[in-house]
Amino acid sequence: MEIGVYTFADMKPGGDAGLRLRQLVEEMEVADQAGLDVFGVGEHHRADYAVSAPAVALAAGASRTRTIRLTSAVTVLSSDDPVRVFQQFSTLDGLSNGRAEIMAGRGSFIESYPLFGYNLDDYDALFGEKLDLLLKLRGSERITWNGSLRPPLNDAAIYPRPVQNPLPVWIAVGGTPQSVVRAASLSLPLAIAIIGGEPSRFAPFFDLYREAGARANVQPEKLKTSLNMHGFVAETTEEAKDIFFPPHSEVMNRIGRERGWGPQSRAQFEASCGPRGHLLIGNPEAVAEKIIGLHRIFRNDRIMIQMAIGAMPHDKVLKAIELMGTKVAPMVREATA
Repeated sequence: MEIGVYTFADMKPGGDAGLRLRQLVEEMEVADQAGLDVFGVGEHHRADYAVSAPAVALAAGASRTRTIRLTSAVTVLSSDDPVRVFQQFSTLDGLSNGRAEIMAGRGSFIESYPLFGYNLDDYDALFGEKLDLLLKLRGSERITWNGSLRPPLNDAAIYPRPVQNPLPVWIAVGGTPQSVVRAASLSLPLAIAIIGGEPSRFAPFFDLYREAGARANVQPEKLKTSLNMHGFVAETTEEAKDIFFPPHSEVMNRIGRERGWGPQSRAQFEASCGPRGHLLIGNPEAVAEKIIGLHRIFRNDRIMIQMAIGAMPHDKVLKAIELMGTKVAPMVREATA
């Protein structure tokens, strides 16, 4: 199973975005040196996140890494142009010598829609049409295409071409059955974000994905799956909890006020760290054990953990990434080989 980390490059609103971006590149470098398989960078258009252009940030990391795969997490495809997305990630693929991936989704925030002139009433239609175009772009150097929400293309030449053929595209979903079925029918790998509740309740979505793939006659080896979750590693479990809780709680409560959620207590946090909770928090042995337990339920091919949530101390994040690669990953790989 592949083990990776992802981040939105969180920071305090009004903080130093340039510093946070430089720290992000350092995180990619440490993840590569620690032997992790993949590093993901998400896209947001808010004051509390430093990255609005994942491909640019990942390209900076490509020059400082050797083997780790570099993916968006996610690219908000609905409010972007598929031609530019393809060109940007093809460029990243060339810079990294074939290590780029696109994780396409509709995003957990809506700021990008009015920012780029899109109507939220077209939320699902935008994603479906632009995904169709993106997949056609990776299949041919010249393309003729018509849609209802983007101007047509008439024998357009699309360059540069990526090193990988095809350029990997994952579909990221938050638990919508229709999105799961769409990914399977298109023979695309699936990433499910689990950031609340009991992870086991998401298992039916992976079952649905594999069943839909079978109905569409998709080869099983093409139906790759990933869990994307929150977590943190330190030398001791108590240290991991004490480092992670304050910034994580601040972020979740801030977003909760925007969306009408109640505040998170320490008791709720502790419960979420338990055996059936959604947080992967603890020392390397505890985190490895929980990841292995999730693999028994989901039979997933990849797990990606978001550790830098809120204004986390940079040195603690670097140490957590190192522990994830040098301690947690070997135990997980041995158990799931």
